[in-house]
Amino acid sequence: MTASKKPSDANSPSPPERQVFFVDGSLGRRIIPEALRRAGEDARVHDDLFPQDATDETWLTEVGRRGWVVITKDTRIRYRAIETAALLSARVRAFVLTARGDLTGAEMAAIFLKALPAIRKLCAKHRPPFIARVSRDGGVALVFSGADIVR
Repeated sequence: MTASKKPSDANSPSPPERQVFFVDGSLGRRIIPEALRRAGEDARVHDDLFPQDATDETWLTEVGRRGWVVITKDTRIRYRAIETAALLSARVRAFVLTARGDLTGAEMAAIFLKALPAIRKLCAKHRPPFIARVSRDGGVALVFSGADIVR
């Protein structure tokens, strides 16, 4: 009997994990989610799932439970104790747009689309919870990791 030259399923690389992107209310309801969907991504919108006045800890807990990736422009989220505690306990992966100035929805969407490869890479490399920043040029950098606290 001749051995098969086909690599076994166990040795085959697994396909990249498909991410679900949760678009925080700070980014709006239409332009950014639609741009992500046109790019083939699964995007969920805060206001479609939660009341507009839902606390950050409420939606962070649910989004973390579902394993979704948060995108937001709320640069203060990592400085507020309640939100940080919710982010840590729910094991959230959050990407925060840090560009200053009045960006249009289309400009923010373009930044997130440009950042997608780096977002995927960071999600694959680092276990949640974490917060990363997304800069105007689409660069992505880890700024806070719950793994550092848990150790």
